[in-house]
Amino acid sequence: MRVAKTGNEAIAWAMKQIEPDVVAAYPITPATEVVMIFSQYVADGLVKTEYVPAESEHSAMSACIGATAAGARAMTATAAQGLALMWEMLYIASGLRLPIVMAEVNRTLSSPINIHCDHSDTMGARDSGWIQIYSENAQEAYDNTIQAVRVAEGCRLPAMVTIDGFIISHGMEAIDILDDSDVKDFVGEYKPAYTLLDTKNPITLGSIDFTDYYFEHKMQTIDAMNKAMDVIKSVQNEFFQKFGRKYNPVEGYKLEDAEFVIVALGSTCGTIKVVVDSLREEGIKVGLLKIMVFRPFPSSEIRNLLSGKKAIAILDRATGLNADYGPVCLEVRSSLYGIPEPPRVINYIYGLGGRDTTIEHIERVYSDLMSDKKEDVYYLGVRE
Repeated sequence: MRVAKTGNEAIAWAMKQIEPDVVAAYPITPATEVVMIFSQYVADGLVKTEYVPAESEHSAMSACIGATAAGARAMTATAAQGLALMWEMLYIASGLRLPIVMAEVNRTLSSPINIHCDHSDTMGARDSGWIQIYSENAQEAYDNTIQAVRVAEGCRLPAMVTIDGFIISHGMEAIDILDDSDVKDFVGEYKPAYTLLDTKNPITLGSIDFTDYYFEHKMQTIDAMNKAMDVIKSVQNEFFQKFGRKYNPVEGYKLEDAEFVIVALGSTCGTIKVVVDSLREEGIKVGLLKIMVFRPFPSSEIRNLLSGKKAIAILDRATGLNADYGPVCLEVRSSLYGIPEPPRVINYIYGLGGRDTTIEHIERVYSDLMSDKKEDVYYLGVRE
């Protein structure tokens, strides 16, 4: 069924269809609507979920950790400073191998105070052991949320599904939603590998772990993340077989014969596609490489798709400050190491604090790629 929904509404609707056992959350712009809408479903008796209005985002994630450890399927939503306040608990969730699913609405981290979109929040959490899935639009947000449940539980790792704040979270789009029964069948019943409430098979969680075993226990999380890509691809393929919408961890747009390529993630990919279509009409071989799954990082897929290209531009909606490049660029460049005759790489920091990125900006990036502009970091759209 085709309906009009914002990105926040699409995620809340997916959560209603999933009907988790527990949702714990604390409101923060621009993610407030996700749990506000979902809490109305709870109040109206449309779901049997236990809704926990926590006193902070730290407490919300703590409640999700406790619920999941007890055998419940738990979800939450947050953004920016809220994610930052969860920092401690993000590592605990992944270290305890708890498949919590979180909707994360990308918003810039203060200071200065700003409520608009960039990716500084999730890029800051990229090494916390959470699977990260970036959505280009509301349709992907809806589909990714449903798939994330299966992915997280299949990997026994937490997963966050992101959408760009206000651009997608509050923008209305036409999306195709599934029947409630189909979503229920797809996500299935949660069967935890262990639970604190299983008195016949007692376990300990959160105990002290010094030099004798910490490394080995951390290796279990590392191994799970290393194997997560196979689970993600399997879930995406099953989703396609059942519902006809195909997703991949990395997706190319008119990429096969492209000589000049932009690498990006999130809503800006939609703008890039418009420019690609326009330049293709002029006979210019340009393309887009969209990263949907940023954690685990799809190195081999990126290396294969970018081999043989003349020049690539990597767009970062977050800055590494004193790093050589932005966080996405650092990882993409590393994936290209060892390729014979690697492409020229230019890094663009763009859209910080919600700064608009226009068709003209993207046209300029492709123009730079086709020129002799040197490899370096440039700031797209900033006033000089």
